[in-house]
This record gives sequence, structure tokens and C-alpha cells, in this order.
Amino acid sequence: MLKTDEGKKELPFDRVVSSNIGNPQQKGLDQKPLTFGRQVAALLEYPPLMESGKDIFPEDAIARAKELYDEIGSIGAYSHSQGVPFIRKNVAAFIEKRDGYPANPNHIFLTAGASFGVDLMLDLLISDHNSGILIPIPQYPLYTASIARHSGVPVSYYLDESKGWSTDPAEVERAILKGQEDGVELKALVVINPGNPTGGVLDEQVSEQLVKLCEKYGLVLLADEVYQDNLHEREKHGFTSFKKLVRKLDSPVPLVSFHSISKGVTGECGRRGGYFELTNVSDEIVALVYKMVSVGLCPPLGGQIGVDCLVRPPQEGTPSYQLWKDETTAIHNSLAKRSKIMSERLNALPGMSCAPALGALYLYPKIELLPKQIEAAKKIGKAPDMLYALELLDETGICAIPGSGFGQKEGEGHFRLTCLCDGVEEYVDKLEDFHRKFYAKYGPAGQ
Repeated sequence: MLKTDEGKKELPFDRVVSSNIGNPQQKGLDQKPLTFGRQVAALLEYPPLMESGKDIFPEDAIARAKELYDEIGSIGAYSHSQGVPFIRKNVAAFIEKRDGYPANPNHIFLTAGASFGVDLMLDLLISDHNSGILIPIPQYPLYTASIARHSGVPVSYYLDESKGWSTDPAEVERAILKGQEDGVELKALVVINPGNPTGGVLDEQVSEQLVKLCEKYGLVLLADEVYQDNLHEREKHGFTSFKKLVRKLDSPVPLVSFHSISKGVTGECGRRGGYFELTNVSDEIVALVYKMVSVGLCPPLGGQIGVDCLVRPPQEGTPSYQLWKDETTAIHNSLAKRSKIMSERLNALPGMSCAPALGALYLYPKIELLPKQIEAAKKIGKAPDMLYALELLDETGICAIPGSGFGQKEGEGHFRLTCLCDGVEEYVDKLEDFHRKFYAKYGPAGQ
């Protein structure tokens, strides 16, 4: 049993289950870091190991560290403000291999995680209190927070839960026209693919229509693609980048694409590494972005090294390849398995439905709101699904985020769970037991 800080009350669980955030290596979730990336990082933290550690570290990890050391020198020194040029060239090669279209290293900016790049772009786009940014609902709260910080206007378009949280271009256009009708100067369309918090994955046809909408209405496309390697049914529901589609369509739409080492199978949230690529953006604007990032001197070197290992993993035939392959396959398989088990069992509960997640790290079940629950939540000044999440935490130790934190239609309730938690059977057992008791408490039988 756990106790409160005061030690006066025993809690009815022995640990807190951190299912509220996509932080894979957090204590209690304990996803193991990929060995190759950590070996390269260790060698660059203490370069003498490149010689003294030849019996400990594999040959290809030492070779990678030496190659990066020759380009960077000490990771205790500032790098180029845009990121190490050599690493940006490697990111460009990764993008070209993924999409089949070239990438310009001078239009790639390494960042302290994708969130830094998102906030920077919103700062650039929001020029006054009337600048509008189209965002999906539900959405990752980074966007509403950053838009508010820069005094912009969030303009919502709703994802379709009945179709696996798909994006309907007609709904996006409805939101565009509504924004125009309200006198908002729309600047950009945010698309999160795969989706957070929903786990939805866009198909190419829908993505192409979104590009054409941006073209039609003169919008910048902000493509949050940090979960591009988190695909649970890769063969049926694959990832296609917006960069590939913009080039395929020969579209002039300005595009900013974001990626990160925090998600995927890397899960290096604390090392703060990521990048964004500018496509169809003028040299004048690229120069302005460079001035803005220069204020921060440079992105963290540890994160930049993480990006290099993300875009240049061990290749078949090298000493580290088989271990890397085994580690990444195990992570992909466990995420897909947990997601499937959780969605099937949650869907079997009364008053709950859960669209299967095709990607990302989360499930986003819907709960039927009960009159007595709504009344009880109102008395304490909370949203009804916040009441659910608070009681879930108090009774089971499972920490989840209510849907009211991501945005949802009036009168709905949801909560987000990660599929990162090990011991999923026991975890869902507790959730099922809580849910039945909650519905007995607030449902007709409890009135």
C-alpha cells in the first residue's frame, strides 16, 4: 500500500501507473533505450573510450562516434545554430530515401525536440490577435497552448470518431469557411499524423485533399509527423509524409514537417532531439527562421547525436544490426499487442467505446456521461471526464488524461491512455473493475 505525503491515509494501490504521457523511458514504463544510440552517445561523452573501449563497444559504434567527433569535436561546445551541418545532410538523405524526392540540408533545422520547432513556427505565423491556426479536435495541447501564448486564434476542425478518428476534408473546409466568416485571418493548417491522442493514420487520398485545400485557401501546412514510425498495422495502414505528396502533386504549398527522437521506438524524450524541414519556403523566410533559432545559440548536442542515430540506424551486415533489429521489432510488437488487447477489452465494457489505434502510442476511449456523474462534477467545478480520471487515479493508481484536456464535442467524454505500460492484463483488469464500480455508483442503480 502507498500512503499520502502526510502518511495518514493508505492508498488502495501499490504503485502509480503513468499511462498519461508518451514518455517511454519514464520510471514505471521502463522501455529500454536502443543500445546502438546509447553506445554512440557514451563514446562522444567520453572520447577516450573510442580507444580504451575497443573490447567493450562494437566496431561500428566506435566508427560512428569517431565520424561524428571529427565533425563536431567536443559535445560541450556550441554547434552551428541550425544544427551540425553533417547531421543535417544525413537527415536530408533519410528524407530522400523515405520519400523518393530530394531534401535540402540548408532547409533542415535541428531542434530541442519537435515542440521547439512547432512553437517557433507558430511564433512566426501569428502576427496579431486575429491570426488563426486550424487545429484538429481532439489535439495535442501543445498547439492550443502555443497559439494562446502567441495571442493567436485556434480554429477547430473535428476528427470523425465513427471512422477511426479520420480527417474529413469537408469538415476542414467547413472550419476554414467558418473562420473566414468570423473575420479570422487564417495562416496555417495543423495535421497530426499519426494522430495524438487518437492513434488515427491518414491515407494518401485524404492527405492529398488536405494539400489541395491549403493550396486553395493560401495556408501553410504544419505536418506533425513525430509518430511516423509508430504503426501497428504497417502493411495495411502505412505512413506517407506530406513532403512526398507535396512533391508528387507539384504543389506550391508551404510545408513545415516535424520529427523527433522522443517517439517511434527511440523514446529518448529527455535528450531533446528533433528537426523540422521547410518545403516551398523562400530563401528570405529561411534566413528569418535562422535568425530566430540563432537566439538560442544551438540545439542540444546530445539530441543532435540522437537524431543522427535515428536517421542512420545500423545497417544489415554491420556488428550492431541484429541487436538493433531485435530491439526495435520487440518494441513494435509489444506496442501493437498492447494496443489491440486494450481496445478489445475496453470495447466490451458498458458505456465505453474505443476506436482501434492504427498508430502512435495511445488509445482514446469514449465514455458515456451519466446524469449523476455530470451533477457531481459540476459541484466540484470539474468536467465530467475529469471526475472520471480523478477517481480512476484515486482508486487504482492509473493516471490518465481526460478528453476535456484535448478538446471534444459538447456533451462528450473521453480519456487518453498510453499503450506503453507493461503488464497490460493486470492494468486493464484494474481499469475494468473501476469502470463497473463507477457506473454502478453514478448510473441508474446508484441513484
